[in-house]
Amino acid sequence: MSLYFDTSATAKLYHAEIGSAVVEGLVAKGQSIYLSRLGVLEMHSVLSGKVRTGALTQVAADKALKLFRNDVRSRRFRIATLRIHHYELAEKLIAVHGTASALRTLDSLQLAVALDLARGGVVSTLVTSDKTMIRVAAQEQILCIDPAAALP
Repeated sequence: MSLYFDTSATAKLYHAEIGSAVVEGLVAKGQSIYLSRLGVLEMHSVLSGKVRTGALTQVAADKALKLFRNDVRSRRFRIATLRIHHYELAEKLIAVHGTASALRTLDSLQLAVALDLARGGVVSTLVTSDKTMIRVAAQEQILCIDPAAALP
């Protein structure tokens, strides 16, 4: 079973928070983990946000970012490139779910990549703690694991 991690799941590997043990357990099973190139960029933003809010020191965030970059370079994750059809699918997702579910731009792109990989048989499950993505993913018929709600 290959998994697609959005940034809320990936971040749990680099900063202890609710759901970190579940994410670590999924990774330890040795299955392929996919991220989007957007998720790589978002990790920089997540760690900066944790510094801004005082959840991490700058030194700890720098260390976490270095570990993440090393994991990307060493191919711990498979990185999915964003393609034009992902943007087109994201537009459709916002058209269908934007008003009722408050699906936002970057989440729609993450979900578009996850759906594309799932529909192509590459991944079986989206791992996310984002409640909107979970709700929309269920409507789009992709399996989800919410590490913040799952038991380790």
